[in-house]
Amino acid sequence: MLELEHGFRVVDVRARLDPDANDVATHGREISPERLEREMHQAGVVRAVVSPGPRESGEGYLRANNAVARLSVDRPFLAFARLNGARDVARRPTARLRNLAASRQAHHAAPDDVERYAYDDRFHGFVLDPAADGLPDDEVLDELDAVGLPVLVRAGERFAPDAAAETLLGRSFPVVLTSFGGFPLNRELMSESLDLLDEHDQLHLDTSFVGYRSLLERGLLEHPDRILFGSGVPDAHPNVGVMEILTLNVPEDAMRRVFSKNPSRVVPGLGPGEEP
Repeated sequence: MLELEHGFRVVDVRARLDPDANDVATHGREISPERLEREMHQAGVVRAVVSPGPRESGEGYLRANNAVARLSVDRPFLAFARLNGARDVARRPTARLRNLAASRQAHHAAPDDVERYAYDDRFHGFVLDPAADGLPDDEVLDELDAVGLPVLVRAGERFAPDAAAETLLGRSFPVVLTSFGGFPLNRELMSESLDLLDEHDQLHLDTSFVGYRSLLERGLLEHPDRILFGSGVPDAHPNVGVMEILTLNVPEDAMRRVFSKNPSRVVPGLGPGEEP
């Protein structure tokens, strides 16, 4: 794709980095660190939050997190550590019963893991994908509270905004719900997430895969300080996400906020002057 010329400083809070060949085969699209840098450059993105994709059941994220952190060195990437847990977020009676007896296994994230990641300067935050990885237990969430780093939460039909509100939004750490909490293209859930912004000061939404112009414009106009640009690369080229914002009927200041000011406030490492 051609390089975009838009004059904005753009940072991206949602990118996946596949750390090895097995991940590339699993996720179906090669996105080496070099190619990710190139695609970011084409879209005018100067920094991006990166994290690994999902692992096989029973496998933890320690190796993948460390690989992503290693690949981020001397590149315009900020590594977020992905965490898993023992709690099933499915809204079935059997899942609730299992959760009563669920206990943390060796491959699940523990409070000590959160503390190590938080004080390792290679990591700038955390990623939760409760539908794919399970939800961490209260001790892990308490440690996330204690360290206070931002948490990117993969939300959508399998872990809806009201589930996030029930389990995560009463805590003090910043939460960023991906895709306005409505992946894939669930307008009703996206609208619910926008409503939640009135109730939870620590909640933010990213723009990846939103697709609905009216909802993006509503978010940027009603909550100009709470919407963060996310591309969803490599599942989408970052050019696509940038163009979606550039074609909205919103003030230029709203675009500056979503592209740079808001993400940099939530994730300070994305701020101006932090480029490698």
